[in-house]
Amino acid sequence: MTNNGGSRTGRAVLAAAVAATVGLGAAGCGDAASEQDDAAALEPGRLLSSQELRGAPVLPSAGRSELVTYASQNAQGEPVVVSGTVSVPRGTAPEGGWPVISWAHGTTGVSDICAPSNDTLDGPAHDYLGGVDQTLDRYLADGFAVVQTDYVGMGTPGGHPYMDGGTEANAVVDIVRASRSLDDSIGSQWYAMGHSQGGHATLFAAAQGAERAPELDLRGAVAIAPGNDTSSTPQYLAAGTPEVAPALAFLPLILLGAEAADPSIVADDYVTPESKPLLTAARNGCVAQIRDVIGSVPVDKAFAPGADIDKLVAYLDEQAPGRLKPTVPTLVLQGTKDVLITEPVSRGLVQELCANGSEVGYKTYEGADHRAAIPASFDDAAQFFHTLQAGEKPAGLC
Repeated sequence: MTNNGGSRTGRAVLAAAVAATVGLGAAGCGDAASEQDDAAALEPGRLLSSQELRGAPVLPSAGRSELVTYASQNAQGEPVVVSGTVSVPRGTAPEGGWPVISWAHGTTGVSDICAPSNDTLDGPAHDYLGGVDQTLDRYLADGFAVVQTDYVGMGTPGGHPYMDGGTEANAVVDIVRASRSLDDSIGSQWYAMGHSQGGHATLFAAAQGAERAPELDLRGAVAIAPGNDTSSTPQYLAAGTPEVAPALAFLPLILLGAEAADPSIVADDYVTPESKPLLTAARNGCVAQIRDVIGSVPVDKAFAPGADIDKLVAYLDEQAPGRLKPTVPTLVLQGTKDVLITEPVSRGLVQELCANGSEVGYKTYEGADHRAAIPASFDDAAQFFHTLQAGEKPAGLC
């Protein structure tokens, strides 16, 4: 694949920089796996290395763009190295520094090539990531520093614990900490924001972020079409009826994500010889590559008979965002034509969050599908942030 963005070349150099930062003896891409061992003594949020970001992931309105690695924690609470990007606005920061939006991306896959910081103009996830960046650039131009985590295990060694709420939240919070070590014009006030999988991450950050990083000032959160409870998916897929076919793309992501979070869950135990190509596609490609092989997988042979569904369901149930209590004002935004995460599902989630005692608002966008909700919601999300910046309470919260 042609590297139109230059970010992969930069990542090779960055891996060597991280090796030097954490005290490795040799430099180069081959040393990246050793970073995990040397991360053990690192505090979450420590900036490990940075390098100028180039190519597709650069937001046009940025005065400074950096590819970074930083310390965080995985699902077991163990230190890990995570990659991401930091974009700083042009001009002079306001008093107190630039406020920060920590953006959590939607589902692109679980392999390193799907990481936003690894995007190129011809990359397998660029169709989604490029569109998202257009809206993120508007927030940058509006005076927010924008930081974007790749998540644990995307862009750095190890598996990606897809839809593991605690791990997602750790990565979203800790990149804000790291960004302030990178650039002293970045302030302590920050907002969690994300879409789809990233909306799920945002809700967990809204519930856990203030306690995790008390030195920061988490003011609020915006979740766009947030990922919801996936605990019913295994039984749904195991039924093997024709209507489950559209959900097959998520089977390998859920299985590999659960395995990364809980090694006692072995992804290969849940697939058949006919559906194993889904795992192969997910391990080596992104969502588009998974969809390429769905047509060759019989729906009645996607899920292995006799697999320990109860164990998988129990893990997935723990990741359901409806059990959370965000500690900051939270806004959920949703397109009415979204067929991946439907409006009634998001409305029900908001009702659960409100019942838990949280302050949550909800707004829909007529005719917007899953992706279109991102640009459609810009004005409302920006106004929500500005209201919180001013120390005021947004209207319409439960």
